Amino acid sequence: MRRAAAGSAALVAAGALWCAAGAAAPGAEAQLHDAVIRHAMIYDGDGGAPYAGELAIDGDRIAYVGPHAAGRGRLEIDARGQAVSPGFIDMMGHSEESLLVDGRGVSALEQGVTLDVFTELSMGPLTPEMARAMQARQGDVKYDVTWSTLGQYLDQLERRGISPNVASFVGEGEVRVNVLGEGDVQPTAAQLEAMRTLVRQAMEQGALGLTTMLIYAPNHYAKTPELMALARESARCGGMYTAHMRSEGDHIEEAVQETIDIARDSGAPAEIHHFKFIGRDNWGKRDKVVAMITAARAAGIRITADMYTYTAGGTSLDASLPPWAHAGGPEALVKRLRDPAERARVIAAMQEPHPKDWENLYMQSGASGMLVLAARTPAVKALIGKTIAEIALERHESPEDAIVDLVIEDDAGVGAAYTIISEENIERQIVLPWVSSGSDAESSAPEGVFLLSSTHPRAYGNFARLFAKYVREERLLSVQEAVRKLTSLPADVLSLSGRGRLRAGNYADVVVFDPANIQDHATYRKPMQYATGVSDVFINGQLALRDGAPTGAHSGRVLRGRAWTGAGGSGCRKSASEWTWIDQPPRAP
Repeated sequence: MRRAAAGSAALVAAGALWCAAGAAAPGAEAQLHDAVIRHAMIYDGDGGAPYAGELAIDGDRIAYVGPHAAGRGRLEIDARGQAVSPGFIDMMGHSEESLLVDGRGVSALEQGVTLDVFTELSMGPLTPEMARAMQARQGDVKYDVTWSTLGQYLDQLERRGISPNVASFVGEGEVRVNVLGEGDVQPTAAQLEAMRTLVRQAMEQGALGLTTMLIYAPNHYAKTPELMALARESARCGGMYTAHMRSEGDHIEEAVQETIDIARDSGAPAEIHHFKFIGRDNWGKRDKVVAMITAARAAGIRITADMYTYTAGGTSLDASLPPWAHAGGPEALVKRLRDPAERARVIAAMQEPHPKDWENLYMQSGASGMLVLAARTPAVKALIGKTIAEIALERHESPEDAIVDLVIEDDAGVGAAYTIISEENIERQIVLPWVSSGSDAESSAPEGVFLLSSTHPRAYGNFARLFAKYVREERLLSVQEAVRKLTSLPADVLSLSGRGRLRAGNYADVVVFDPANIQDHATYRKPMQYATGVSDVFINGQLALRDGAPTGAHSGRVLRGRAWTGAGGSGCRKSASEWTWIDQPPRAP
């Protein structure tokens, strides 16, 4: 990895002062930089009006950005007619596995993503039994599980070489399984203390905070006091709390209130993942829920959200089964479904439109709104691209029976898209100033192992679609506001220093793209189609994408949280109040 030349610190400092003063850096014309981007329209990430200017890179840092000449570059890029912005941040990525087999992260890179944040779950900590289960439950993407801690996984990923930057939260579910297993049980005081210790260890290994996905077992079994205790531990380590909430439909008001309560109790920020309202009966709840969040923010609680730009969610097919059926893990689920009495009980639960204690995705989307995307076994792979309604008709059985049979036949490996979201709500939520963007998807390439199954189009189009549909076509956002939502907003929420803004001295995560032509091409039937319109991407000063083609450069790094002790840090503090949290004041859309 290239390093800045001796004396570059002085150059960066001088450049920052001259940039702030609106003049070129001293000797800028004579200075030879590693790279210079010329004739650009600069979007600095703060949301202000763009301006014509140039940008210079030395080593892994921005040496100059401003309206004047940046000097000469060993590499020069003519960005005439194009925008230059900070790299885009995927606030909710799922490339934990895909980057182990293809470190380029191409589908995200083609959209300008320079940081993939792993949330909802984590790749550690693992007990030996958890490691064996992770190996046994793998789908098409195969890898050896050679780590036990989150820190070891992150170190391994960096050693293998990756193009994007990555960061990870520690999963409440993984912590829970370490101590309690996969059953529906509640921790004793001693067990809860052991879970707190695991959270603290993961934070000191670099986690950004605590994350959970409460509609899924075994996370679903956690009660609010347990979440509060672990969120407090994360907070005193400088971390935030993020959640796929307990409900996004029938009980979304209670779920949002739980998230607000956890943020208030911990003293740290909270993030709602893939903020949405699922099921037609719940689409009208948007105004009430947004008002709840707005009121909490006005009261000083730091709460934000992210979302994707599609009307279908994507998850496992067995997520349409009640949580109690999952107790003991996927193997126990399949065994339970093979029992005729248990099968009948599960199907009866699936037929209840509005259950009191879980999110019935099947009833929210309907069989015609469920599209099979992925599978493990050849027989079920042959059904990829078909809806549950179509499969049930072919098999001459009810949709509920078809779902149960597919879960059994594929050992609980089937993935599906669920059409459950209102386009009108997407349009009204995407303009909220505290909402950023997250793909909720892996980054991959239409080649090799990734061709064995399909995927959700958000993996290939989420960020390009924001510009193409909601900026250019619908005119709901300006280019500069869309850039802010993808750069400085998530960087501030995550308390990342030196990222998310084009400033001299910041890390050189830089995107060159054409706002007039950036376009998504992925569809539900043909999702593996790259977005277009992004020409060049620098990550830590190295070109990861050049003229629209991935270079394969190992430009990415693991970005670790504030309690990380690997860089000589002091680790966790006594309380969250000892950390400086970045507030997100309301902004006009």
